[in-house]
Amino acid sequence: MPTILGQNQYGKAENRVVKIVRDGDTHHIKDLNVSVALSGDMEEVHYSGSNANVLPTDTTKNTVYAFAKEHGIESAEQFGIHLARHFVTSQEPIHRARIRIEEYAWERIAAPDAGSGPVGAEEAKHSFVRKGQETRVSQITFDGGRWEIISGLKDLTVLNSTNSEFWGYVKDEYTTLREAYDRILATDVSARWRYNWTDDTTPMPDWENSYEQARTHLLHAFAQTYSLSLQQTLYQMGSRIIESRGEIDEIRFSLPNNHHFLVDLEPFGVKNETPDGAVYFAADRPYGLIEATVLRDGVEPRIPLDMTNL
Repeated sequence: MPTILGQNQYGKAENRVVKIVRDGDTHHIKDLNVSVALSGDMEEVHYSGSNANVLPTDTTKNTVYAFAKEHGIESAEQFGIHLARHFVTSQEPIHRARIRIEEYAWERIAAPDAGSGPVGAEEAKHSFVRKGQETRVSQITFDGGRWEIISGLKDLTVLNSTNSEFWGYVKDEYTTLREAYDRILATDVSARWRYNWTDDTTPMPDWENSYEQARTHLLHAFAQTYSLSLQQTLYQMGSRIIESRGEIDEIRFSLPNNHHFLVDLEPFGVKNETPDGAVYFAADRPYGLIEATVLRDGVEPRIPLDMTNL
């Protein structure tokens, strides 16, 4: 045979499932996008077209919806664990299941007379997060004996309006960028972290609390770091999470540098860079792209360097 079959998998992608839990007049919502990928003894379906080992992708879709009702959705990770365990243990030809989940957050609309109260936190005076933009992501992989749980978020837009500089860099004949001693630092955070929970003999983390705490540490590190480079801020965010969350061993970031340039208003006789503020042009491209992995000491990296499909 001149060719052989390499890695393969199949499943149903992007199953949109919304679960509503009614607690009296108070309702709770979980909104997920679930993709299932299965692999195992699938040579014959490729070589001869025999479907004897194939669980239809429509069945995997139905399983997602049935499990949402029967098991509920405590967290994206827990829901993915239920699904992966089911596919591997109920179907002998299936040796490995990978469940990818995106979760879309919903915020309650406050009553018109509900007071939000002052922010109060010192670091919040110059740090902002765009509400309702980020997507929570999870990838749950199970091979019948070992789990790998990678969670995180994408499209979390953050901005510091001061406490950021960029100077002392290499200059050559093509360098035109001016050194900055007070600049806007903004990025759209894409982060994936890997849990050190790998088998059923040890207690699972509290997935919901772990996600919220990791996100909080990430934001606090961004806000509290006086940044001389986006790389420095990235490392501080990753270090804060790993040092504060014992269940997380590795975190990888992909951070575009969303440049904000001072607008030249001199032709109009207007001085732009003044103590009371300035006007900037927000450039969407091209942009610097800063990527790195932060690890607990002694841990081997496992998160893919290219997170495009993760």
